[in-house]
Amino acid sequence: MILALDVNGTKRAVEVVGQTAEYIDAIKVGYPLVLSAGLDVITELKQFNLPIIADFKVADVPHVSAEICRLATEAGADFVIVQGVMGRDVVEACSKEASLFVVSDMSHPGALDYISGHNREIASHAAGFAEGIVAPATRPQTIKTLRSIIGDLIVISPGVKAQGAEVGSAISAGADFEIIGRAICNSPDPRGAAEQIKNEIKSS
Repeated sequence: MILALDVNGTKRAVEVVGQTAEYIDAIKVGYPLVLSAGLDVITELKQFNLPIIADFKVADVPHVSAEICRLATEAGADFVIVQGVMGRDVVEACSKEASLFVVSDMSHPGALDYISGHNREIASHAAGFAEGIVAPATRPQTIKTLRSIIGDLIVISPGVKAQGAEVGSAISAGADFEIIGRAICNSPDPRGAAEQIKNEIKSS
């Protein structure tokens, strides 16, 4: 289970991770947290000795994208998420600066307008440069399809709980990790929520 740290401010981020660290396998840090707390929040979270994924969905020309990845890695991120729809040259440039997860598809309904129609090609060219891909828990069949393309690369899947996918559904479809955010971060008891979800994943 990967915790999507959907909070603002370093203090709250450290509190939530401190309460849930024993149940999670990695921390995903996105723009709202970094824009509210600064890039140093990544460095601060290193104290928990968990892999940190900078979910910046990098989407710019190759040299700018690579620089974003370099800065994230320099701050302590172990992985950076890059938008595969930007093309092979962007993914390749970023791979020289960071270990990557490439977004091959997304979990929201609007993904069907554009990116979903190209998810196979994205997954295929990601396979040469990335540690794994992002594939939506909200569409388990997509996970199965993309798994057949990328082989043993890691699949991480957002969209569980708050966006409607059931806990364990992405793992059952072939993902390696499910990403959980609001169901834990917005809970009055983040530790209890994380423990319950972890047990649900195991039992599924």
